[in-house]
Amino acid sequence: MVDTASRPTGAQGATASTTPAKGSRPGPKVDVEALGRQLLGTWADIRLASRERAAMPELQRIEGQSMEEHRERVLAQLQILVDMGAISRAYPKELGGEDDHGGNIAQFEELVIADPSLQIKAGVQWGLFGAAVLHLGTEKHHKKWLPDIMSLKLPGAFAMTETGHGSDVAAIGTTATYDEETQEFVIDTPFRGAWKDYLGNAALHGQAATVFAQLITKGVNHGVHCFFVPIRTANGNFKKGVGGEDDGLKGGLNGIDNGRLHFTGVRIPRENLLNRYGDVAPDGTYSSPIASPGRRFFTMLGTLVQGRVSLDGASTAASAMALTIAITYATQRRQFNAASETDEEVLLDYQRHQRRLLPKLATTYAQTFAHDEFLQKFDAVFSGKADTDADRQDLETVAAALKPLSTWHALETLQEAREATGGAGFLAENRIVGLRQDLDIYVTFEGDNNVLLQLVAKRLLTDYSKKFAKADAGALARMVIAQTAEKAYHGSGLRRLGQSVSDFGSTGRSVKELRDPEMQRELLTDRVETMIAGIAGRLRNTNKMSPAAAAAAFNRNQDELIEAARAHGELLQWEAFTRGLAETKDAGTKQVLTWLRDLFGLGLIEKHAAWYLINGRLSAQRAQSVTAYINRLLERLRPYSLDLVDAFGYSPEHLRAKISSGAEQERQDEARAYYAEQRANGTAPIDEKTLVKKAKKK
Repeated sequence: MVDTASRPTGAQGATASTTPAKGSRPGPKVDVEALGRQLLGTWADIRLASRERAAMPELQRIEGQSMEEHRERVLAQLQILVDMGAISRAYPKELGGEDDHGGNIAQFEELVIADPSLQIKAGVQWGLFGAAVLHLGTEKHHKKWLPDIMSLKLPGAFAMTETGHGSDVAAIGTTATYDEETQEFVIDTPFRGAWKDYLGNAALHGQAATVFAQLITKGVNHGVHCFFVPIRTANGNFKKGVGGEDDGLKGGLNGIDNGRLHFTGVRIPRENLLNRYGDVAPDGTYSSPIASPGRRFFTMLGTLVQGRVSLDGASTAASAMALTIAITYATQRRQFNAASETDEEVLLDYQRHQRRLLPKLATTYAQTFAHDEFLQKFDAVFSGKADTDADRQDLETVAAALKPLSTWHALETLQEAREATGGAGFLAENRIVGLRQDLDIYVTFEGDNNVLLQLVAKRLLTDYSKKFAKADAGALARMVIAQTAEKAYHGSGLRRLGQSVSDFGSTGRSVKELRDPEMQRELLTDRVETMIAGIAGRLRNTNKMSPAAAAAAFNRNQDELIEAARAHGELLQWEAFTRGLAETKDAGTKQVLTWLRDLFGLGLIEKHAAWYLINGRLSAQRAQSVTAYINRLLERLRPYSLDLVDAFGYSPEHLRAKISSGAEQERQDEARAYYAEQRANGTAPIDEKTLVKKAKKK
């Protein structure tokens, strides 16, 4: 157990009676203010301004509203954002915007603090619907539609997903067939599975939609393109040939009017094709600046990657809020006597409670640093500073690697925070269950997480194969052997990690190498490289197989491919955390963050211990020492737990959770004072157990 000295009131307005006061705490000190500024990242001031808006009651969710009330409230909130000038940052300067793509994402991510429904509906209007016009359209489209989209005069839907096709966009069934006589496109959803589904703004508020469809002209299908399609009249009725349904009550995000749309012979002018990457002349001739249909398709979809960027950031923010609530509560709530006959123990003093929350805190820090680098890369591509094909491919790969990890982590963290706060966490007033419901869909927004990781794995395999494009099968086989048996094991110093603990004489010495960041990097990198090398070796002859046989071979390796991609994403997060650590100036803060980074890195090794054991990277004894050292790190980090969540910078107005407001501490202090007074004045009743003990002694 840790020292039970009192701690001054912190940013959350609460005291943690088990954390030593900052002035008396032994060991390093954390500069919470400086750390908080660092965590805000590259667009710190923009995030702070957005957090000020998120603290406004008129932009916050009202718990218990009906779906209808919630929808209308969120629509009104979008207009408040417009009136405050908070939505134009990413749009062209000639239209009143700022051409600030990174800052735009940073500010919209923070809206999750107010209400995830507000964040997502704003994202639909300006980050999907508006962004499709901006990035897939040309200047004529910008001038015609963007001013009204920006002002919310023209609310719209982003109609890509179909009931029968979600992540497989290339196979959607909606068609846009060019009619040369009228110079119009005819939009059709020819069967039920082709209906556009789950679309925000489709059920009620959308007046137009950016519809993705197979472009057909002169009998040739040129693949998926985007079209601007009016869907409702000013009074809210569907236009001729357009129909739809309300998706109704959902598991979360009920402030958004999700719905489905279908089209039967809907005619739009030829000019409504958003033609930046593909155009049709009046006579029906198709042209594109990108000759390859596959490359053209991925280029068009790549311009819309910002959805994955914002989901990564918003999920990280939700995890940080949940941990702030749960850890604050855990430093106040008491349960069971252990070290004292009179005082119950604070929850976070229990090792199991630390195990539940502090590793998730370490992961959230890793994600925070990784997200800022991700956002910098996004901004560089969309600002034109680094806009080559390679830059865009790298951005898409990073997006597909990080979004799955952060959205899964958010759900796991929210659930653990709910359980760790007991019955209090199940109350809607403490936010956790509401956030858990709303963020559930994030794991399939903008692509199912498993599908995204498969894209990452294919990129890793492609990069791997390019290194050996001219090698024959024998050379590849020798390379695989070298990869798995030499470089990754004997040649990188990892052989030492296979030695037994007895070689070093103590657990402390046995983890010395594991505390070395280069050794952690080697272990995490080795896992990715070895898995990819092994898969590449098994798939190297698929180009000589029939399509069915090649598909079967790929399918047999699919699970390991996805796991390798996940390992790659974890490595990206660890590296970003390590770079962020290098930028930390204050010595005390740096020491605490080093422990936290080690907790993250060694936690990954412990999590994947089976792989390291099976592949001979760790001995059984060394794997045990990893766990032992993690437990030691938890003890070291425990006194700094509140500092680390305070650095996230969320005020009570942001969290809006009673159990993190100081109310629990007041209850505990009142109870302890009550019993202390009874003991002091001799009015405390005698515990029966005491009488039994005395009787036994006699």
